[in-house]
Amino acid sequence: MGPDGMLFIFALLDEGALLFLAVYFVITLSDLECDYLNARACCDKLNYWVVMELISHNVLSLLLLLSGHWILFLMYAPIGAWLTFKFVTKPSGNIGMFDPTEIHNQKHLKQYMRESLVRLGFHLVFFFVFLYWMIYSLVKGH
Repeated sequence: MGPDGMLFIFALLDEGALLFLAVYFVITLSDLECDYLNARACCDKLNYWVVMELISHNVLSLLLLLSGHWILFLMYAPIGAWLTFKFVTKPSGNIGMFDPTEIHNQKHLKQYMRESLVRLGFHLVFFFVFLYWMIYSLVKGH
């Protein structure tokens, strides 16, 4: 098994974890929307995973860049750059990316839900892209 095979096995596992995390974000935000959770509990649950999502996404982007998969990197990296930008530019008074005092203000909840659904679709597509490349690199290696 070559380095590409190992890369895409890691990418598939990483993308699977990010896919489950995106589903978790959508479910948690929908629980808040339906008043099954209060804003503080929802934001605490989501903020716990934000840094892990950011690291996981950017590490995979860096590995794609370093391994020379330029097209995959150019398609995959913008979401990581966007997440990093949002994390760095969050307001200084907020407790994290999701702040319980602001989540219901100015339609933030709808925006967060839309962003989470976009990330869910993105990770679903890339899960199958990485699955294809993993199978291709493993078959090509034999």
